[in-house]
Amino acid sequence: MSLNVCTFSGRLGKDVATKQITPDNTVANFPLAVDVGYGDKKETLWLNCALWGKRAQGGLIQYLTKGQLVGVSGNISLRKYQGEDGVEKSSLEMRVS
Repeated sequence: MSLNVCTFSGRLGKDVATKQITPDNTVANFPLAVDVGYGDKKETLWLNCALWGKRAQGGLIQYLTKGQLVGVSGNISLRKYQGEDGVEKSSLEMRVS
């Protein structure tokens, strides 16, 4: 059995965007900028976050605005896809719990 639970804190890169998938299911998506390293070795890691179900419909969404400092916890995965330029790309995605 493997365990895939991660916790990050960072700033929202955009306001949260919600989408109704089915009448009973909603998803809220937002990019999270996480700073890693320090000094001149500091980098920004971008995570695409998805909050599903009732949590995506709750009162929390109104506070998820660009620049807001937040903490998230959930499962993380690496998604590979082909960009518009035909080049294979990858992105880190987190299903927020």
